[in-house]
Order: sequence, then C-alpha cells, then structure tokens
Amino acid sequence: MTYDRLVCANCAAPVAEGRCPVCRANRERLQQQGPFSALTPAALAGLLILLIAAVALLATRTA
Repeated sequence: MTYDRLVCANCAAPVAEGRCPVCRANRERLQQQGPFSALTPAALAGLLILLIAAVALLATRTA
C-alpha cells in the first residue's frame, strides 16, 4: 500500500504531507518496506500462476 492516499487519524491530513509526528512516522515506516510491498494482490496472483505454469512446463519436458 502506498501512503499517498492515506489520511492521518491524528491530524486528518494526508500522510504524504507529514504535517504531524504521527504522519511523519507512518510515512517513514511505509517508505522503508521492501520492493514487493507495492505489488497488488492481482499482480501477486499473476506471478504465482506464471511460476506454476513454468514448473509444470519443466516437469513435462523432463518426464
């Protein structure tokens, strides 16, 4: 999830603006996440299907 659409419960401002300490802390936490944290569930499902298809293809070639 990206922080550009989140609204802070403390100050009711967008978290991306970092108006209060809570916003700034959450913005830093979200920026430090790994490279795969921005993937949508649909993209993850697509990658999983692609991986299963590749394994199945390799299994049929070696058998």
